[in-house]
Amino acid sequence: MILDVLFPNRCIHCNRIIDGNLLVCNLCFEQIHFTHFDYHSENNLKEKCKLLFPVENAFSLMQFEKENLSRKIIHELKYKSRENAGKVLAEWLIDSLEFKGKPDLLVSVPLHPKKLKERGYNQLHLFTETLSKFYKIPFSHDLIKRNHYSKAQALKDKQHRLETLNTFSITRPISNQHILLIDDVFTTGNTLATVAWEILKAGQNKISVLVMAMDE
Repeated sequence: MILDVLFPNRCIHCNRIIDGNLLVCNLCFEQIHFTHFDYHSENNLKEKCKLLFPVENAFSLMQFEKENLSRKIIHELKYKSRENAGKVLAEWLIDSLEFKGKPDLLVSVPLHPKKLKERGYNQLHLFTETLSKFYKIPFSHDLIKRNHYSKAQALKDKQHRLETLNTFSITRPISNQHILLIDDVFTTGNTLATVAWEILKAGQNKISVLVMAMDE
């Protein structure tokens, strides 16, 4: 309680004092560019995914435009030790996403163990676990293994983003499952495609995609 008085939680955009479990104030929340996609219908993210791998459904919560608030939120989550932002984003998503037929398993894109140790957490875990609890869908953080340590996608040039040979592998047999693959930001789609193909090659599986934000 003393810490709340001395170091109150502030909106990451305008710096107003807000409740401890929030990221932004009500006024700044209205500035977030949500996609309002329909998970079960054609949308921009699904069209991008279909160019890379077979996909059943796709959903992005926000647009990831240059200098916009969604970019700041993701940055806080990944690089500013705001792990709880994952739970807040999941709660926002729950208000926007309904499943007509639920996937069998939620699978988050993994970090390399070295990157996980450096950051202290995977930015997707709390997000995925919150969705799992609400929708009553099991999750796995270890179905996919990242084989190589690499710098963040945002720090790579275009050529290096396309270098994905043997980046991921499956840790156990899986077949006849509808997997909802979860990542933070869809940029080139290269990472998601690499993971998706590993799952698809493993058996008669189907892939859907869920991201926090998508780059235009």
